[in-house]
Amino acid sequence: MNFEVEYIEKLAKLIDEKSLSEIVLEDGEQAITIKREINQTVVQAQAPVVAAVAPQAAPQAVAKEAPQETSNAPKGTPVTSPMVGAFYAAPSPGAKPFVKVGDVVSAGQVVCIVEAMKLMNEIETEVSGKVTQICVEDGQSVEYGQVLMYIE
Repeated sequence: MNFEVEYIEKLAKLIDEKSLSEIVLEDGEQAITIKREINQTVVQAQAPVVAAVAPQAAPQAVAKEAPQETSNAPKGTPVTSPMVGAFYAAPSPGAKPFVKVGDVVSAGQVVCIVEAMKLMNEIETEVSGKVTQICVEDGQSVEYGQVLMYIE
């Protein structure tokens, strides 16, 4: 038996056409097993359920956020992390921080560093204004899109 790429592709098509879960072929010392992932069907079946649950969760989140807006809601434009990494408020340990609450910044100014894969990435603000809140601690891990600070 010869297991050429074209032969394997034909077997894969056969699995899809006949809705088989796997094919096993053995010929003396040679053997081949081709399996179709059944989880794909399960994931597709669950997708509508997740979509149905998400809209229900969103109004609850809005309801919880509404009281915060009237009390201590952050003011200004958020500066978010463009990557997963570690937040640093200063250019080096022991150095003065780039910004602190109350500082006035201009568009394009470096406000912090996010270290990712041992690279120090300077994060610049896109807006001018006053720093109203810094949301993370120095050295804290941050996620993509996480709010680092607000500038009003």
